[in-house]
Amino acid sequence: MDQPIRMKSNGQISVSLNSQKRKTVTKTLTDFQVAPKVIPPEHSALKEIEEELGALVGMDEMKRTIKEIYAWIYVNKKREEMGLKAKKQALHMMFKGNPGTGKTTVARLIGKLFQKMNVLTKGHLIEAERADLVGEYIGHTAQKTRDLVKKAHGGILFIDEAYSLGRGGEKDFGKEAIDTLVKHMEDKQHEFVLILAGYSREMDYFLSLNPGLHSRFPLVIDFPDYNIEQLMQIGAKMLVEREYSLSHEAEKKIKDHLIWVKSVLSPNHFSNGRYVRNIIEKSIRAQAMRLLLQNSYDRHELMTIRSNDLVFEEDG
Repeated sequence: MDQPIRMKSNGQISVSLNSQKRKTVTKTLTDFQVAPKVIPPEHSALKEIEEELGALVGMDEMKRTIKEIYAWIYVNKKREEMGLKAKKQALHMMFKGNPGTGKTTVARLIGKLFQKMNVLTKGHLIEAERADLVGEYIGHTAQKTRDLVKKAHGGILFIDEAYSLGRGGEKDFGKEAIDTLVKHMEDKQHEFVLILAGYSREMDYFLSLNPGLHSRFPLVIDFPDYNIEQLMQIGAKMLVEREYSLSHEAEKKIKDHLIWVKSVLSPNHFSNGRYVRNIIEKSIRAQAMRLLLQNSYDRHELMTIRSNDLVFEEDG
């Protein structure tokens, strides 16, 4: 009977075999490892977007949803090639979440992915808000909205705080903008992608304003608030990109501040990654002033943000 496989202390595996000529086959663990899956060339678009998504902190559900959208589009194309029913998908989306949670960044990546998949001809992003759509007199709003849709042709029209279009009531021109958008979403649904973004509760109310809105957004993605560790990761990435680092005391001070500010501010008043970015940018300017006054410019000091450099929102 063959002897069992034994693991040696040096990480090798020894297999002893009973045969006419006994011999021992020795292999390392790496010889038994399964080769990593290689993404076929036709999925290079997904690989590129995955790499960019991987650089984003958190947002696991969103990353999974983007892969599902890719698979949905890709498989539908394969069905079409096989002569199966493959109705074109409506890809209009709704992003729900508080400020600073990465909605605009993700919208740009989606435009890039759709362009590489030939879903959109350009993949560019047109950002808009209420003032860009709502006019001052009857008919003006519809024209402004049509002009924006025209600019977004072949790409994405991203409307932040979209719920503000419905705040003025029946006589407000925002309703005209909504009605115009709904018409173009249907008539030109494969020529551009509309992404509406805003706070979760307000966006739910917004959908109730027009009976045709809800069914036209098959893709709804939630962007949750970042936790403290994720906010610290975001700050660290920003500092690395700018070739700065925090002293130990500064790192602790920022973390303590974030814990405090998240406990006293309501979710609608905390801007997540944007809040962290503001701290870093203000603190970099404060560090520059300190070094100027100290006339100290060695490499380590030029790269180090110290606790007395930190400027928080309530500090101005």
